[in-house]
Amino acid sequence: MFGRSGRARSVHVLSALTLSATLALTAASTAMSPAAAETVRAGAATAKFPDGFLWGVATSGFQSEGSFPDSNWTRYADRKATGVTDPYGDSVDFRHRYPSDLKLARGLGVNVFRTSVEWARIEPRRGHRDPAAIGYYDDLIRRIKADGMRPMITLDHWVYPGWVADQGAWDDPRTQEDWLRNARFVVNRYKNQGVIWITFNEASAYIYKELTTRPMDLAQMMKMRDALIRTHRAAYDMIHAVDPGAPVSSNVAYGSPINGIFDAALFNDVTGKLDFIGIDYYYGANLNNFTAAYALTGEFWKIDPEPEGLYYVLRNYQRRLPNLPVYVVENGTSTDNGKPRQDGYTRSDHLRDHIYWIQRAMADGVKMMGYNYWSLTDNYEWGSYRPRFGLYTVDALTDPSLARRPTDAVPTYRSIIANRGVPSGYVPVRRPGWCSIEDPLATCLGTTPTPPASYRRAG
Repeated sequence: MFGRSGRARSVHVLSALTLSATLALTAASTAMSPAAAETVRAGAATAKFPDGFLWGVATSGFQSEGSFPDSNWTRYADRKATGVTDPYGDSVDFRHRYPSDLKLARGLGVNVFRTSVEWARIEPRRGHRDPAAIGYYDDLIRRIKADGMRPMITLDHWVYPGWVADQGAWDDPRTQEDWLRNARFVVNRYKNQGVIWITFNEASAYIYKELTTRPMDLAQMMKMRDALIRTHRAAYDMIHAVDPGAPVSSNVAYGSPINGIFDAALFNDVTGKLDFIGIDYYYGANLNNFTAAYALTGEFWKIDPEPEGLYYVLRNYQRRLPNLPVYVVENGTSTDNGKPRQDGYTRSDHLRDHIYWIQRAMADGVKMMGYNYWSLTDNYEWGSYRPRFGLYTVDALTDPSLARRPTDAVPTYRSIIANRGVPSGYVPVRRPGWCSIEDPLATCLGTTPTPPASYRRAG
């Protein structure tokens, strides 16, 4: 097991890989004429979202529930592991406020509510299931449906019970068996209720967080990767046997220059065990914008968004698996403790721009199934309350009432859903950059039309 120097080496390896990919792309593209660098034309034909499209909001149990039992992440927070700056406390207390939070979601017009059913809460001790925890999740799923939404349940959003940590986490083969036993219990309990199932949330980020926070060495990392692949494949078959017809996937964390490494965490080995392509997209990169590097430090609010990158990401994954529909399981933006961005780019701008590029992708043949905004409220961003991703902002550290205050994106999302997208002729606020890493062939070699000269704001 690595000590502090090992954790530093892990981050340095990831940084080096990112830098190598960036330098290679830069060297290739700077040899071209700037006139050859073209991108998709903004203002081009877009497709309205169809009736029955799945509009959602997303969150996770640990990040929002509060009053959390013993788990790997309560331990990481307590000992201030790498990246942890704030105590967990009661987070935003979704555990006790979910009825009113679900009303907020319903008020947006969404028809999907994504959360996780937490193993650590259901089985706090090996072989002992907590009736109160099960009752809470029973009522949560019941209320999601009663409020006109479809449950999207994540079985593993990076959190496992403390007793699993004690037995060695994913180092121990028993964890795969224990995980599947718990998953079977959850699927049996909520079968035949229209659930959309996610096995593992962002396997690549899960492994990376364990690598730097637990921490692990390279051999442990590879063992965890193999265990997640085997467990997902087994879970896929189990879910289809227990809850026939229910869609199953594992959402991919899109990772800019090193996305090939991210896909190798799980996606590449389970493409035959997916019912839809689940994509989480927060940022991209191009030769005008390398700010995605701030993701390595957790300073997400310093990243300059690349909305057009989502267009290329959707097309590329659709090209790889042409028979599957695509679901944006997470998309959103962070502000610094709720403060406006210095460049004036708002949460509403960000939302409209990304929805526009999804509509462009649909017009060009991508079979979109759904879209979730991350997240309904601010929550615990794996060690800090500073990054604010919520449609409703919550001052978890300074406001004892934990009031939910709407951001400018609340009416924007409501309007987008009601009107099945942004209006015809919408022009993105954020101007596309030059030579996108998401699709260098298309954007550096000039295989797509030139963007218009004028945008509402260059960004």
